[in-house]
Amino acid sequence: MKKFILLLTAGLIMMTSCAVNDDYGYEIKDGVIVYNTPERPADQISMIGFAAEPLETVRIGVIGLGMRGPDAVNRFANIDGTEIVAICDLYPEKLERTQQILDRNGRARAAEYSGPDGWKELCDRDDLDLVYIVTPWDSHTPMAVYAMEQGKHVAIEVPAATSVDECWQLVNTAEKTQKHCMMLENCVYDFFELTTLNMAQQGVFGEIIHTEGAYIHNLDPYWRAYQDNWRYEFNKKNRGDVYPTHGLGPACWALDIHRGDKMNTLISMDTDAFNGKKLAGTYGETEYENGDHTITLIRTEKGKTIEIQHNVVTPRPYNRMYMVEGTEGFASKYPYAGYSIRTLGRDDISVDFLDGLDGESFVSRRIMEDIEREYHHPILSENSLVETAKRVGGHGGMDFIMDYRLIYCLQRGLPLDQDVYDAAEWSCLGELSRVSIENGSMPVQMPDFTRGDWNKLDGLKLAL
Repeated sequence: MKKFILLLTAGLIMMTSCAVNDDYGYEIKDGVIVYNTPERPADQISMIGFAAEPLETVRIGVIGLGMRGPDAVNRFANIDGTEIVAICDLYPEKLERTQQILDRNGRARAAEYSGPDGWKELCDRDDLDLVYIVTPWDSHTPMAVYAMEQGKHVAIEVPAATSVDECWQLVNTAEKTQKHCMMLENCVYDFFELTTLNMAQQGVFGEIIHTEGAYIHNLDPYWRAYQDNWRYEFNKKNRGDVYPTHGLGPACWALDIHRGDKMNTLISMDTDAFNGKKLAGTYGETEYENGDHTITLIRTEKGKTIEIQHNVVTPRPYNRMYMVEGTEGFASKYPYAGYSIRTLGRDDISVDFLDGLDGESFVSRRIMEDIEREYHHPILSENSLVETAKRVGGHGGMDFIMDYRLIYCLQRGLPLDQDVYDAAEWSCLGELSRVSIENGSMPVQMPDFTRGDWNKLDGLKLAL
């Protein structure tokens, strides 16, 4: 009997110590979920600092013409040096609306593709440089991989991937094909975030030690606007932070993630699906996996921390929770945008922040205006760029800045602001947070998608 119990115990230990047995899966070792980071195959080259040959005119194909695709076409039609060559949607009736956008902007009409395989036909064209993917989440990685294999650069809406395996597919394909793979994380280009980033890089906040971000957005008015209810279906089936990149992207930029630091360990927990199950009830269903509120904490190699939150079902005001905390200062955008800076004994800052309690309260509106002028980010310095961004639109202009920067770098043969490792690192929280939660909020040792190259760059630099 003792022998049977020992054998049974050994068997259970073996089962729990190797939860996923594949190259990019994980093991549970000493109470920690450890993800694999296999060596880079011989036929792949790191994409750290990668720059492609300059493109005088960027020829673009857009896949997905639902909520976001037509607006992207409008933005590109307002950027010089672009040609919208082809457009595609599963449903052919959506094509004409986008053609009319091209008409209004004095652009030539694009070639049309539709149906289940229309996106592949678009990618197969030999007159495209960039494939721009604006489709439901579960199609992002398959489309991006195929497009890169056909010799195209790709830009993918957020999140770029829905699993760690998909993250590795993007990394491996980009490294093998030497094609750009950029996730379209627009929130890093919001004006407050860019000003704060510039301040951080100029040392105004001292050493950045902690950042926060979130996607807190009540989607009650929008659930049924998603084609075939795809977003509801994804949340219904998946626990964890399924939409982390709006909060994580700006936080990682402030901390130079894979540009001198890296994310090491993650823990996550969630509430029960109180409102989630009520949402399911409106669809005549009872099961709903995603917790109403999910919180994830991350510790970096250099001892910094990141907090990320997700909540799309409770009646809270919109909040991306963007916050940067340093040894000498603090920035926060929600619910009140402001800065608090220690100035005593410092001669390394150019704005007079002494407008109140030193480092204990937010500066006044007058000082905020001085900060916005003094620390205006260099990528926004081109004549009329900000005015054009606000006129053309897209979340107040940040979508236009995102697309403008993508084209700017491709035209000049510069490294993109966001690379494939950003896409993987910011998207992987979907699976990692779920796995942590499903194992009692167990710590997760995160994969290193750069395979050891995370400290080869000295800080984040947006190329000019």
